[in-house]
Amino acid sequence: MGGGVLFKTYQGSSFSELLRIDYGYLLPDFSGLENVPQTSVPHGTTIVAFKHADGVIVAGDRLATEGHRVASRKIDKVFATDAYSLMAISGAAGPCVEMAKLLSVELEHYEKIEGETLELDGKANKLSQMVRQNLPAAMQGLVVVPLFAGYDLRRREGRLWKFDITGQRYEESDYEATGSGGLYARESVKKNWKPGLSREEGIKLAVQALTDAADEDRATGGIDLARGIYSLVKITTERGTEEVSDSEIESIYRGMIAESGSASGAS
Repeated sequence: MGGGVLFKTYQGSSFSELLRIDYGYLLPDFSGLENVPQTSVPHGTTIVAFKHADGVIVAGDRLATEGHRVASRKIDKVFATDAYSLMAISGAAGPCVEMAKLLSVELEHYEKIEGETLELDGKANKLSQMVRQNLPAAMQGLVVVPLFAGYDLRRREGRLWKFDITGQRYEESDYEATGSGGLYARESVKKNWKPGLSREEGIKLAVQALTDAADEDRATGGIDLARGIYSLVKITTERGTEEVSDSEIESIYRGMIAESGSASGAS
């Protein structure tokens, strides 16, 4: 690894523990932010995850806000943490993105040290530990509330978890959503989800849920055809992780608009 000495004291397989014990100066420092107005911190909003026939689908809108101001119209909120797992972020954008990147390196480091991939349960537990370590920052308003999902190669099925700010994880059996528009997205999924959804049905459900959330929540960004901004949708199956193309999402979204127009005309 660059010809230098990587290990000083810590000899385990956890990259985050290695950083904390031997290279603490490399970790993000959010101390001293008690008096920073939280409206000035960009926040990511709505994310959703659910099972489908071949694995899991995870999606997020693209809007980040600073209070009532748009911070970014095209932020990524869904990250592939390895070939078979996905992390979606909501909360303070900076710590959220840092945590997603750190988890990705953590899983890669574990595989190189141990010579095998960590079980999906173990990956969720790693993220739980990271969220728990962020608690002091969360108490200052820099909250990280992720969803984690992946394909369990041992069980041969998709699985997903939600987390609270203390790092406690809760496995969900079918679907979950969080963020400022999470309530509306979850209700949309609840009405339309069914076991054994096909890939196309699942993508349409994700786009519909985020569209419904954007209709009710001003901090959730809807699909913007004029700017070419589309929801971010990723799928994990036994074949690995796939990002759904903008062109496919656009086609599905335009179909939804056509269906809605037909229904309105019929009534």
